[in-house]
Amino acid sequence: MTAVNDDSPTYSRDVRHVARHLLAHPGPIVILTHENPDGDAVGSVLGLSRALRSLGKTTLPVTAPPRYLRFLAQEGELLPSLDAWPEGALLAVLDVDNNDPVRVAGADLAAFHGDVVNVDHHGTNARRATAGVVDPSKPAAAMMVTDVILAMGVTLTEEIATPLMLGLITDTGSFRFESVTPDAFDCASQLRAAGARLGWLNDNLAQNPHSYYLLMREMLGSLEFLHGGQVVLARVDAEMLERAGATWEEVESYVSLLRNAEGSVLAVMVKDYGDRVKVSLRSRGGVSAQNVAVQLGGGGHVPAAGATVSAPYAVARPQLDAAIAEELSRVSRTEPS
Repeated sequence: MTAVNDDSPTYSRDVRHVARHLLAHPGPIVILTHENPDGDAVGSVLGLSRALRSLGKTTLPVTAPPRYLRFLAQEGELLPSLDAWPEGALLAVLDVDNNDPVRVAGADLAAFHGDVVNVDHHGTNARRATAGVVDPSKPAAAMMVTDVILAMGVTLTEEIATPLMLGLITDTGSFRFESVTPDAFDCASQLRAAGARLGWLNDNLAQNPHSYYLLMREMLGSLEFLHGGQVVLARVDAEMLERAGATWEEVESYVSLLRNAEGSVLAVMVKDYGDRVKVSLRSRGGVSAQNVAVQLGGGGHVPAAGATVSAPYAVARPQLDAAIAEELSRVSRTEPS
């Protein structure tokens, strides 16, 4: 099999550069991703780790999957955190900027002084890795990791392809999002041909604990339709979790549910931790979730982004409202009259 995304000389060059660094490194390779990892993050970490191990490399894949993704890894395959950096380590950071210590989870980046490779599809990436490939046009980091794996000469197998397929279907919304490119289908075809367990993935992803539905009832009680229904917003706090017997992990997918509201162009899911809030955003129709998130100190993609505001909800809410109003105003100004 060959890399599927070889249309851009710069992209292909960067993929090969990352592949060479991974192949040439004789010591352990620590693989990190972002906090609150989603399917693209977990799938990319697992896919790369398994590919490197097939080459005889020592890997330390560090990420703590949420409950709904724990079915993917084998027992003990993933490390929840790294207490100390192994001697002679190379750091591989996936699906997040390696210069974003607030978002890169699982290890103390300030204590690491070795080489770093970075594979990311976020446009806000500072591009400061020793070897990196960053391309916001790719709908999933798992696509880019697949290309790196193929550039290393690794033959895709079922155990490598399956987590990569998870990443691909996660960040494309099972190929429903406008960000899906022809390359995404090509990548999916190669992963499927290698044995990626698509039905098994979807069956596991569709299962939710009872508390998920009890918490949904709580969440829907907070529902607000703003700006004439263009914005749908909901909030979850600790008291709601306690009543439902749920965890914060179960809140993650609700923003996609809100996005389905007819007439909405922006969905906002607020996790209210008391002393701070985390905002997840999904958008459509020319509205940029990324713009709203950046105004709040966060980032992400145009259709999907997030931010954490270090203030109680009562303080953070006016900031959120102002950022939303500014983005809707921008879209209104740019729309043809």
